[in-house]
Amino acid sequence: MHKDYQSCIEACLRCAATCDYCAASCLKEPDVDMMRECIKLDMQCAAICRLAAQFMSLGSDYSKQLCRLCADICKACAEECAKHEHDHCKACAETCRRCADACLQMTA
Repeated sequence: MHKDYQSCIEACLRCAATCDYCAASCLKEPDVDMMRECIKLDMQCAAICRLAAQFMSLGSDYSKQLCRLCADICKACAEECAKHEHDHCKACAETCRRCADACLQMTA
């Protein structure tokens, strides 16, 4: 079953790493207060992406439900990151959108 999930697992792990980078980069921006929601969603998105990847790797019966939640959080993170002009936010928004799509395909 793990192989059936491989592309989604990879998308989730890529998204988690990108969100981590975005959060760390946001903390270095001059106006950190303006980046507060972005950082919060980056951290939540990275966490749910790692958990979804783990559940898929384990072949959990709950993988599809977790992927649905992961897609919702990825979409929220993408929307927030898209509000900012920083390159790390733009890259994160795109990666989150791709991950949300991959997760939604898993739930179909």
